[in-house]
Formats: sequence, C-alpha cells, structure tokens
Amino acid sequence: MIIRKYQPSDCKELTELFYNTVHNVNAKDYTKEQLNVWATGQVDLEKWNESLQEHFSVVAADDEIIVGFGDIDKTGYLDRLFVHADYQRKGIATAICNQLEQAANGDITTHASITAKPFFEKRGYKIVKEQQVERQGIFLTNYVMIKER
Repeated sequence: MIIRKYQPSDCKELTELFYNTVHNVNAKDYTKEQLNVWATGQVDLEKWNESLQEHFSVVAADDEIIVGFGDIDKTGYLDRLFVHADYQRKGIATAICNQLEQAANGDITTHASITAKPFFEKRGYKIVKEQQVERQGIFLTNYVMIKER
C-alpha cells in the first residue's frame, strides 16, 4: 500500500468510495434514512475536486485500487477520512491520518461520526461537544473533536 497526494483523476473513485463506506461501515451506527441523506449518491464532482485540491489531500492505494483517502485544510480542520469497507482494520486510516496530521500546524479539529469517534480518541483527540447535524430535515449525531499540539 502507498499513500500519495490526491490527483483530480481520483475524484470520481473517491466519491464512490465515500458513498460505499458510509452505506456499509457506518450502517451499524446510523439509520438507513440518515445514511441516505449523508451520502446521497448525487455529488458535484467539480466541488469535490476543488475542495480536495484546496486542502492537503492524500489517497491510499493498493495495487492501483484506491482503498482510502483523507484531507485537512489550512486551519487544521480534518475534513474527510474514509477507508473502503473491505480494507477496514488494516492500519490504512492510521497511515492516512499520520500524513494529514504532519501537514498541519497547531491543533487539529474534526467532526467525527459515531463510528469514527473511538479511532480519533485512541489518537489523542478529545470530545469538545456532541452535535446534531441536519441534512434534508434528518438529524445525524457527530462529535466535534480536537487534538491539541
């Protein structure tokens, strides 16, 4: 497995990985209704690509197959961190997160899903608050977390 910088040609594959990960991995912590508004399957590839290019974004690849990705912005906000459902618990999220954290100066914040919260806690992130995020009239629980450095 290699970790490399994001390239615009990765965008469509990342949006598919995002959708599939949310609907498979996060299904144990969220209802079908919540999953459907979180990852609708309708994405604006141009906006995703723009966002991923503005942030420090990396992908994990295993023999040309993208198995995970993540990004962090200039303020230290870790925006996305997703690993393919078939590649969970293999150290991929850790490897991606290590790269993202190294790229940041100062404290790092994230909005962690119920599913991701234990992963971030093990990395030294502390819960600032639990929050309800509204998408299309449906509420999803997540956690504002910070890693102070």
